[in-house]
Amino acid sequence: MTAIIASLLEAAIKFLFFLFLAWGGIVCGKKYRDHKDAGNNGTVTKETK
Repeated sequence: MTAIIASLLEAAIKFLFFLFLAWGGIVCGKKYRDHKDAGNNGTVTKETK
């Protein structure tokens, strides 16, 4: 029973770690994009694919 609880706790900790890592990446990416757009002064850039 202890092994099951320990495994569940370990999985929960990993899940929270990766959740916060992804959230941090999204927040930093948004800040970078906003900063880049502010430096652009509203001019339209041509995107290439």
